[in-house]
Amino acid sequence: MRVTTVGVVGAGAMGSGIAALAASAGCRVVLLDIPGDADPKSANRSAPAKNGLLKASKSKPASFMEAAAVARVRTGNTEDHLQWLADCDWICEAIIEQPGPKQELFARIEALMKPTAIISSNTSGIPMAVLLEGRGEKFRRRFLGTHFFNPPRYMHLLEVIPTPETDHAVIGAMRGFAERTLGKGIVIAKDVPGFIANRLGVYGMVATMRRMQQHGISIDEVDGLTGSLIGRARTATFRTGDLSGLDVLAHVTKGIGAATGEDFALPTWVHEELVAKGRLGDKTGGGFYQKSKQGTLTFDWQTKTYVPQQRLEGGDIGAAIRLPVPQRLPAIKSIPGAQGQFVRDHVVDAAHYTLSLASELAHDIVAIDRAMEWGYGWEAGPFQVMDALGLDWLKQEFKAEGLGIPPLLELAQGSFYKNGEYLTFEGTYEPVPGIPGRLSLAGYAQSGRVLEDNGLSRLIDLGDGVACFEFRSKMNSLGAGVLEGLEKSLRKVEKLGFNGMVIGNEDPRAFSVGADLSLVSFAVAAGAWDDIESSIRTFQNATMSIRRAPFPVVVAPAGMTLGGGAEFTLHGDAVQAHAETYMGLVEVGVGLLPGGGGTKELLMRFTRELLQYEELDLFAAVKRAFKLIAFATTSTSAFEARAYGFLGARDRISMNRDQQIADAKQRVLDLAPGYLPPLEQSVRALGREGIGNLEYALWAAKEAGQASAHDVRVGRAVAYVLCGGDGAPRDVTEQDLLDLEREQFLSLLGTKETQERIAYTLKTGKPLRN
Repeated sequence: MRVTTVGVVGAGAMGSGIAALAASAGCRVVLLDIPGDADPKSANRSAPAKNGLLKASKSKPASFMEAAAVARVRTGNTEDHLQWLADCDWICEAIIEQPGPKQELFARIEALMKPTAIISSNTSGIPMAVLLEGRGEKFRRRFLGTHFFNPPRYMHLLEVIPTPETDHAVIGAMRGFAERTLGKGIVIAKDVPGFIANRLGVYGMVATMRRMQQHGISIDEVDGLTGSLIGRARTATFRTGDLSGLDVLAHVTKGIGAATGEDFALPTWVHEELVAKGRLGDKTGGGFYQKSKQGTLTFDWQTKTYVPQQRLEGGDIGAAIRLPVPQRLPAIKSIPGAQGQFVRDHVVDAAHYTLSLASELAHDIVAIDRAMEWGYGWEAGPFQVMDALGLDWLKQEFKAEGLGIPPLLELAQGSFYKNGEYLTFEGTYEPVPGIPGRLSLAGYAQSGRVLEDNGLSRLIDLGDGVACFEFRSKMNSLGAGVLEGLEKSLRKVEKLGFNGMVIGNEDPRAFSVGADLSLVSFAVAAGAWDDIESSIRTFQNATMSIRRAPFPVVVAPAGMTLGGGAEFTLHGDAVQAHAETYMGLVEVGVGLLPGGGGTKELLMRFTRELLQYEELDLFAAVKRAFKLIAFATTSTSAFEARAYGFLGARDRISMNRDQQIADAKQRVLDLAPGYLPPLEQSVRALGREGIGNLEYALWAAKEAGQASAHDVRVGRAVAYVLCGGDGAPRDVTEQDLLDLEREQFLSLLGTKETQERIAYTLKTGKPLRN
């Protein structure tokens, strides 16, 4: 049961987002919405779907992973083009959140769907049984709920809600397609209002607002207390509300409240002062927070006005946030005053609500924890949080609040998780179910499969003669410790006779942000120029050692892959990138150029691509590399990285981060038989003629006010390397270009302007134009 063609009905934010994700993954997509005009001959007949696609193509953050994917979406309307769905393997309904229109649509789809099609609803809470009223047996067997989270491209969670009549093969096919092709983390939810994540997450938001009023604290204080401090997303409560949209929040709370009979009503001031006045969050430019020329403003719920934001940071709370979750959570027990009482009341109430509803919402506690981690961006799920707080402490707090002890808590023997097992609803402990296709580096490390470890990097045995070299420095920056670890790991893999090596990690933020600038700045201040030159040479040797290893090395970047991280990636035998890879050679931002082989490698790569053409224009390769480096071009996805040339034709993309390391391991095994390292390369360098062409472009940018004098100097250094120096045209080797990189890197580093840029970036995290 293979899904290659997708039909989405409903071109609103969710529907167009789902269509964009499927198209980005390579599927052909049909996107339909209601007619925009009653006249069948009107040019605006399919305007709603076209406008939905247009908004998705221009959205920030981007809904599509590459601009070319938009062409895979065919738009139409539900009156003239519903028949297009007859060819679709999966049809997803994402129309207005009312049972009647959904039931009418399903009746029409039932008449034309092919026998093997999967039908689903993206409802956020309407019971599947209600949606299936009037449908026949065949339709019922092919139907389930697929609840995506907004924005569909970026939120990992997909709640799959089967009915008692859903064919098991349909569940398996939908799960496999969503995991492998769409990159989702699947949680099987029960058919109850709000399912898992929204039921708990929305309850938490409503309860938090009420508790804020009870304790008389501000929105800024609440977001400081309900985010990273307690293992939740940095967006905490009110920032999350602005991202989701206050109109959506109001609609969801009303729906869940009506379906459950529980009180999910938002405070009156949210409706009267924000929703009714069109202050709906980011989509309207302001909600709980508002941007202004003076900075961020926060809504004061007591005065009903916006006031300057007062972040809750520093002190005991700031110190606690830097601790791992198991040590961080207990710190809230000692926070003094109204803030401390608020956050303790908050976690106690959330724990009691979760414990009371757990078996109604899900099949096990693991599903609940994953739903909140993947759908709401929590660092730790509710049951992990309870373990960190201590179950005895929770029982004590429940009694103090006059709350009963939930039966599930009574079943727990000290903790909900222990020794790789979790507490079932029957009171037994069972192994935590694995995530399909995932190779856990942390799990392998805990089971004693670490081959090398120097604290800043480690080498892990993945089995089948494949090892993984993992960065473990802050933001996976590339300092001496990491480079030494790489050298030892390459020797270890060769000594053990392994098939090859993966370079990757499990950091949700970054593969690597590049070289550690603080060390560079310190060395400059100390005047240690010989040490700096030696360090650059060592870095170049490290990247080239990846290329020269006698076994295949596959690099698995994900997230920020910047500077030296991109240079490591460029030198692998193959790349297995996660779809959300943000890759670029960004050194010019601090007044430098790529000095670890990146400048050399782009020139070699782009020149090699031109060799197949009879009329060879070598300057085209130089110009292409120059534009990427001089403008610090950074991809917004792995697909865009491929379009830019950072990824090559043999490189592959994993949609699901959970499966990326396993995919990279398999790539090593594919390359290993008969592997030979690539030969050293040489290219024809253009010399001063090529530099002259690029200098003209730099001069024009300066005259137009688009570049400073130092920008021009940096650009000329990049041009100097790409053209092999300013002499006559000549053949240059990789080592020639590496030597030029190092020379120009040191030259730029010696300038006052570059040193100022580095210092400013280290202090603010932002680039300086000087």
